[in-house]
Amino acid sequence: MIKKLFDKTFWKFILVGIANTLFGTAVMFLFYNVFKFGYWVSSASNYIFGSILSYFLNKYFTFQNKEKSLKLVVKFIINITVCYAVAYGVAKPLTIKILSGMAPVIQDNVAMLVGMGLFVILNYFGQRFLIFNKKED
Repeated sequence: MIKKLFDKTFWKFILVGIANTLFGTAVMFLFYNVFKFGYWVSSASNYIFGSILSYFLNKYFTFQNKEKSLKLVVKFIINITVCYAVAYGVAKPLTIKILSGMAPVIQDNVAMLVGMGLFVILNYFGQRFLIFNKKED
């Protein structure tokens, strides 16, 4: 089981994730700190823009999935949405509680970083085993 989790697909996912994270993080912090959008709009923008990039890179490069179906896209969107809601829904109140004496801008920036970490973990398992799962004969 451990060997399957850390095979070449895992490392491809990590590589795509690095590129996607750089792109999405830039969008998120730009929206929050420069354009002064709030926590939810900024973090959601990361996943709206980043998910489009992620879908194509992971579908064709990481998981080499040739399936063309609306069902696959819908499953991907549901996975991203659930992972986002859980990760950021946990990160924000947890960070506020831990950093209660800090300025809200610091709390929000840290919460976005924590949310990113949680999202990556949840998203990997969702994409690997639910979305782009290769059916073994």
